[in-house]
Amino acid sequence: MPENQKKQIIIDGNEACASVAYRVTDLSAIYPITPSSTMGELADQWMSEGKKNIWGFVPEVVELQSEGGAAGTLHGALQSGVLATTYTASQGLLLMIPNMYKIAGELTPCVIHVTARALATQALSIFGDHSDVMAVRNTGFAMLVSADPRAAQDFAAIAHAATLKSRIPFVHFFDGFRPSHEIGKIEYLDDMDLRAMIDEEFVTAHRERALTPDHPCIRGTAQNPDVYFQSRETVNPFYNLTPGIVKEYMDRFAKLTGRQYDSVFYYGHPEAERVIVIMGSGAITTRATVRYLKEKQNEKVGVLHIQLYRPFPSEDLVKALPKTVKAIAVLDRTKEAGSVGEPLYQDVITTLREMKIDAPKIIGGRYGIGSKEFTPGMVKAIFDELKNENPKNHFTIGINDDVCHTSLDYDKEFDILPENVKQALFYGLGADGTVGANKNSIKIIGEETNLYTQGYF
Repeated sequence: MPENQKKQIIIDGNEACASVAYRVTDLSAIYPITPSSTMGELADQWMSEGKKNIWGFVPEVVELQSEGGAAGTLHGALQSGVLATTYTASQGLLLMIPNMYKIAGELTPCVIHVTARALATQALSIFGDHSDVMAVRNTGFAMLVSADPRAAQDFAAIAHAATLKSRIPFVHFFDGFRPSHEIGKIEYLDDMDLRAMIDEEFVTAHRERALTPDHPCIRGTAQNPDVYFQSRETVNPFYNLTPGIVKEYMDRFAKLTGRQYDSVFYYGHPEAERVIVIMGSGAITTRATVRYLKEKQNEKVGVLHIQLYRPFPSEDLVKALPKTVKAIAVLDRTKEAGSVGEPLYQDVITTLREMKIDAPKIIGGRYGIGSKEFTPGMVKAIFDELKNENPKNHFTIGINDDVCHTSLDYDKEFDILPENVKQALFYGLGADGTVGANKNSIKIIGEETNLYTQGYF
């Protein structure tokens, strides 16, 4: 067992992610927005305490007056050869879109860490879904999706390593509040792990591309119709190589830690007939439900967990999909009003068509928008719906849609937890200390016993 696997810490997703990002960058340009604020605040605190990165110096953390300012600072720093990052969510991420197009178009390595959050539409929601990250999927950023606090840490390392080699910037995102504010017991990545993940030759290459009078170059030009289209297509080879580069660093990470990741992860019956495709923290619930249905009820079900969303891993998805599948439900945690279907649903359909797969029944559904609960009973209801000859397409789960009747019914009492799991629900008033007390209790249990602990606030 690798030595660093023995050190375990009790931590939430935000701190787990920021701990890595801070140690592999020179600069963080921040503007706090819920639920990503903790990452920027921690980076600022570590700088004030003199905490060093893996190269032995204290990174600079600068707070701007808006997310647009943070994105502009990020872009400018990258152009000067600095390794830079930022943390954001929701409307804050949208304010970064113009700079994101430039960063990607100029093939500039960087990672933006996003606690995926609902966008303000008919109302403001500070809670989690994928509306914000889906709004930037056309910017040219690669998109890596983590599902729990451990993956938030691990994928931060993989993203920062992969962006340097691929020259494609990354959005690394995880669901707001869960797992960003979820406390879990994870294996800590120390500086030696991060040094083993980051290739110095690509750090040097990034620094040598800096704008400097020592070796002048021209950027930020305007192009006419004779060359713009053709120039725009020159990035294709970089994107074509990116999934393989991500896989390369996932494999290296596995050798270092024993934790293997992949762009698409299948879990379930080897001859599954019904499969759910999903990404983010909802995949954890789905996998647990699949395990129960497979082992306790002998159902032929499975889940395809998407972990690299852009560039979309079409070949990996087809390889991972059981040949026995008869019906697929693709779950999106966003609503794209007026579209023929939500983004992941359309990606899966396009993939199967282009790869010339004899397409099974495919339906799409929406879940967990604005952090609406997503439970094992809902997962089971979706699998049950896939048994029907004509399953409901463009469904919703978890709400009662009494306007357009898109909802699926589900069993609110369906329970998959084993008897040896201990659970407690605490209620508190604002500022009464309940959250802090429970965090301390979780840390004491996790640190002083061999039990796995988890807390969600």
